[in-house]
Amino acid sequence: MSALRCRRNKRRGAISYDSSDQTALYIRMLDVRVRSRAGFEPERRGSHPYLCVDFRILHSKPDPTASTSSRRVRRLLSFQRYLSSSRLFRGVPPRNPLHILDDDYTGQAKCMLEKIGSWNFNIFLFDRLTNGNSLVTLTFHLFNHYGLIELFRLDMVKLRRFLVMIQEDYHSRNPYHNAVHAADVTQAMYCYLQEPKLSKSLTSCDILLGLLAAATHDLDHPGVNEPFLIKTNHYLAALYKNTSVLENHHWRSAVGLLRESGLFSHLPAEDGLNMERQLGSLILATDISRQNEYLSKFREHLDNEDLCLANACHRHFVLQMALKCADICNPCRPWELSKQWSEKVTEEFFHQVFKGDIEKRYKLEVSPLCDSQANTIGNIQIGFMTYVVEPLFAEWARFSDTRLSRTMLGHLGLNKASWSGMLQELAGGADDGAQEGAEVPAEDGNSKALPQGSKES
Repeated sequence: MSALRCRRNKRRGAISYDSSDQTALYIRMLDVRVRSRAGFEPERRGSHPYLCVDFRILHSKPDPTASTSSRRVRRLLSFQRYLSSSRLFRGVPPRNPLHILDDDYTGQAKCMLEKIGSWNFNIFLFDRLTNGNSLVTLTFHLFNHYGLIELFRLDMVKLRRFLVMIQEDYHSRNPYHNAVHAADVTQAMYCYLQEPKLSKSLTSCDILLGLLAAATHDLDHPGVNEPFLIKTNHYLAALYKNTSVLENHHWRSAVGLLRESGLFSHLPAEDGLNMERQLGSLILATDISRQNEYLSKFREHLDNEDLCLANACHRHFVLQMALKCADICNPCRPWELSKQWSEKVTEEFFHQVFKGDIEKRYKLEVSPLCDSQANTIGNIQIGFMTYVVEPLFAEWARFSDTRLSRTMLGHLGLNKASWSGMLQELAGGADDGAQEGAEVPAEDGNSKALPQGSKES
């Protein structure tokens, strides 16, 4: 346990880095301070977008007398808990490593995992049944399902610790970009990996990278978009030169956790570096600003009928497209699930502390979709479905013309119609209200209509 504490002391505040590579900064917003020039008080991680890092932390020595944060205590207790659990089952044959999962895994959650390949999988219910551990439980289950633990000789305790760290490094305060979203994307990725074309062609390494990328694709997301980071001169924008800022940060954060956990430390160094590079390539593909670039390339391959899944590069490209689909598949889910995700992402867009009000207060141009006075959930969703989701999933259906693809497009059409209907109802109600307001009955010639909300003196 003392060795574990020594290893953990390398995590200093807001930055995690590989001490053997001083040029590689894996910045993780754990304990950050707000820009003083913006006039805000210092707050904890995830509480405000105006974040900066004290880079002196990089070379400071650990303070053994410093108090341990509650996050570290929880992580350490979780690790001890699962370590103890693994000791109890050392005699269990390696073909059944699921015993390391604790009581959260039993009962209804376990029953749900039996239908993990269903497109109707309710990740919100699953998260409740696992006491908020949906990402850890689901990803560990999939690693076991594919036999990745044995194939890559992964240490189950290291794997569990790695997954716990991933889940903790998603900001629970984010309405949308949190660990539940990551679990949902991972479940969707599994559905795509099960499609006939992919299941017959993908290697175990492809599957491992696909699941890791899905689980970490939004790691340590601050709850704001790239334009906001650039406009506010955020340190991440400067670090990544205003290019795929968030995606680069998610990737580097994931690499930091991989190295900290030592999950691949038993592999040859070159193999480990190659997996990190491929993981980055997958996560960087989720940059929505490059949507047309990837979509045009995908469409060109399909038009030329030259996608060959025996080719490693082509398989990797298909994995990129699968992850892109999984990342924005919410409009293709059943209405009951899709509507919840729409409300959550719009809440994050409209979050006054994070975006619109701050941008207005400091006279910045308000980011598209983030002005609650100019947008509604309905019109945001219809625009997103029309210009982003439909073109992508139409091409995916060309590539994989299966029941799942048809189901997704069917839900997409129904959900779009539902939002359109709700907008029409709102518009109709507004028109009726305006007409009623215009009809002011006059009891006598001297009577006056009072403005709505005013009171008589």
